[in-house]
Amino acid sequence: MSELEYRINQDAFHGPLDLLLHLVKKEEVDILEISIVRIADQFKEFMEVITFLDLTLAGEFLVMATKLMEIKSQLLLPRQVHHTNKEDDPRNEIVRQLVEYKKFKDAVEILEEQAETAGQKIPRLISDQFHEERVSSEKPIQEVELWDLVSAFGRIMKETLAIQAQDIVVDQTPMEVYLEEITGKLIREKSIPFRDLFCPPFHKMRLIGLFLAILELIKKQSIFAQQDENFGEIHLKWSQSVTVF
Repeated sequence: MSELEYRINQDAFHGPLDLLLHLVKKEEVDILEISIVRIADQFKEFMEVITFLDLTLAGEFLVMATKLMEIKSQLLLPRQVHHTNKEDDPRNEIVRQLVEYKKFKDAVEILEEQAETAGQKIPRLISDQFHEERVSSEKPIQEVELWDLVSAFGRIMKETLAIQAQDIVVDQTPMEVYLEEITGKLIREKSIPFRDLFCPPFHKMRLIGLFLAILELIKKQSIFAQQDENFGEIHLKWSQSVTVF
């Protein structure tokens, strides 16, 4: 299989502003008080993973990374007193974009909640009600976002590729094989640590194939991710309501 066939669905990643908002939430600070210096370094780490996954997707993230590094450089330079006016703050444009994006994202979430509430008013079968109760009882203690998975995958890439000699490997493995491999493990084990799904051989295309298969299964709601605490280990679980394909 060629690398082009492992091209990811760009819509799943929403864009650089979504990543920036995620990093701000992790910092637990107000958008107006973000530390560009820290955020820029974290954004750069995510960029490395995104580049691994898809060079075409990395383009718009690279533009944002360049802006962040430029702002970081300005903030690290000695600033004269007459340049300390808030109107001259180099963060202003990024902050404005983030505020607007958050308004849009919050509005979308409100609409989704309203749609879900309306859906609950429609009569359902008893089997549907049992399914909902089971899913709600299995709700993760901490929400695992896409960027949490990307971050965990980035750490695995660094650790495994650093210890494995990287010969040129042409991976002909169809995506369906990775889907079946992960599905089989989760059906048997019920719950598996995220990193345990990445087993040898540790070459780039296999790691990417496994990760994209995980994203695809989460998208189909065949599996779900949970995290017992912030920055804790991510576990993947098989959704018992899904029929084995």
